[in-house]
Amino acid sequence: MAKAVKLVSWVVILLVLAAVVLLPRWIDGSGTVVEPVEVEIDPRVPVRIETVRAMPLEERLNATGTVLPNEAVEVVSEIAGKVEAILFEEGARVASGAVLVRLDRSTLEAERDRAAHRHSLLLRQEERQRRLLGEGLISTEEYDFTAGELAVARADLELREALLDKAEIRAPFAGRVGLRLVSPGSYVSSQTRVTTLQQLDPVKVEFSIPESYARDVEAGDRIRFRVQGIDDRFEGEVYAREPAIDPETRGLRLRARAANPDGRLIPGAFAEIELTIRSVDEALAVPSIAVLPEMGGKKLFVLEDGRAVARPVQTGIRTTDRVEIVDGLAPGERIIVSNVARLSSGTEVRLESSGQTGGAS
Repeated sequence: MAKAVKLVSWVVILLVLAAVVLLPRWIDGSGTVVEPVEVEIDPRVPVRIETVRAMPLEERLNATGTVLPNEAVEVVSEIAGKVEAILFEEGARVASGAVLVRLDRSTLEAERDRAAHRHSLLLRQEERQRRLLGEGLISTEEYDFTAGELAVARADLELREALLDKAEIRAPFAGRVGLRLVSPGSYVSSQTRVTTLQQLDPVKVEFSIPESYARDVEAGDRIRFRVQGIDDRFEGEVYAREPAIDPETRGLRLRARAANPDGRLIPGAFAEIELTIRSVDEALAVPSIAVLPEMGGKKLFVLEDGRAVARPVQTGIRTTDRVEIVDGLAPGERIIVSNVARLSSGTEVRLESSGQTGGAS
């Protein structure tokens, strides 16, 4: 019995050894013995390349701002009086000098007429005394007193006429009036607000840029901007800038003007602004991801004979996805634009698209 168990044990051991030996081999459906395939691992780093060429490039700055009226004023009464008539429609366009509100003029007209009558009397008296002075019949002192009275009367008449003119509240410039704040028959005092007036074509766009760009923006530079609720992009031109940096925000405040013939730009609207800082017609621009920082500068990798070769470069204009190379690169060279973090100078590479070596065309 023991011999039989021992024999079975040896048979099992031999079967296991046979299985281990034959494990790498198997038989396919046709009965052919197939040898296992050894997979060769390519040590080269797969990369994508781009040929350097000249192209237009713009460095743009994004900012936010506010749409403002070109001119805006609170229309007020300069004198006290009762509102006799309101001569404008709320929200309407008005011409420069148009009468918006007329106050009661009766008292002012009476005072004007009295001043005019007194001025007329003194004017005739002055003329008579001038003749008498010429004939030596009165003294110079008598004439001077009458001439002084005439001058006072003339000034009083001009004052009454000016007050009478202020009884008509006029638009200081052409624009659109707002809501009225008085009613016919109400009494207004000096500085009482009547309405608002805004000039809306053109409009102003006020915005700030970081201190680092303060020297890059000048009057005459163009901006493009959008406002909420309108898909169209508007254009404007910078016309003024603050002379100093704001010490709290570290920004520089600027203003631009934009045409608004159809009135779609409403004062107070939030504006998303794009400003071109610098532009180059023929820049050697490469993808930003291809440029790596290094001690004392920047570098990228150029493809040479199937290997990545580090090249120190100097950069210029930068956009969201490209950067200008101003020194260290020539048109027609091929640069590596992927897997750059895995590369060092001399690393063998292959093209991702074709699986060929980087040296292949």
